[in-house]
Amino acid sequence: MPDEEPEEVPAPAPRKRRWPRVVRRLALVTAAGVLAVLLLITGSVLWVRSGADGHLFTEQTVPVAPVALVLGAQVYSDGVPSPFLEARLDLARRLLESGKVKVLLVSGDNMHHDYDEPTAMRAWLMAHGVPERKIVRDYAGFDTYDSCARAKRVFGVTQVTVVTQSYHIARAVMLCRHIGLEAAGVGDDSVSRFKGPWRSNARREYPACVKVVYDVASGRDPVYLGQHETGVEDALREG
Repeated sequence: MPDEEPEEVPAPAPRKRRWPRVVRRLALVTAAGVLAVLLLITGSVLWVRSGADGHLFTEQTVPVAPVALVLGAQVYSDGVPSPFLEARLDLARRLLESGKVKVLLVSGDNMHHDYDEPTAMRAWLMAHGVPERKIVRDYAGFDTYDSCARAKRVFGVTQVTVVTQSYHIARAVMLCRHIGLEAAGVGDDSVSRFKGPWRSNARREYPACVKVVYDVASGRDPVYLGQHETGVEDALREG
């Protein structure tokens, strides 16, 4: 019997790779997530800015108010305020001297015993001619929301001029007004010459505006609320 040619066995059909479909789905989910984040940030920023619209002024045009709320910033290990904080303090000092405000409420971080923004702020102001009786310290201004909330709920402030850098001023004024303060704001631009730190801080405002949404929506208490303090009332009474 002649040898038969072996039947050709068909090669197995190549399996369809499924990973491209998974990758496409993952890309769509990622794109949707990025879009959602961008919309959240954009919406938060627009909401913050609209809340401050009409309440931001220059040093010359800001209305008279009894109190300037000076928001804290970095203090070096030797107790010297950073240039950004020094600029805020100098602006507040000028507002006091021009009669735009009567008392300075300096609010900053003193969560640890070896770091004390309010005391460093007071020391700088006194070294530059501001009477001690015109300065009131808030040791628990751990963030902008806490500083605004404590100004109203702890120190009894009802009308305030907020002092900080211009990239921060809209968020600070919006928060103060939402909390119930009659607030205006003056922003400092003098330290924009420090281009790197200025840009970095300005970029941080975007996620900070998202945090504002949470703070406002939750209506949370400050980290430390405490009892009513009469420092601002006493300072205003003494003149």
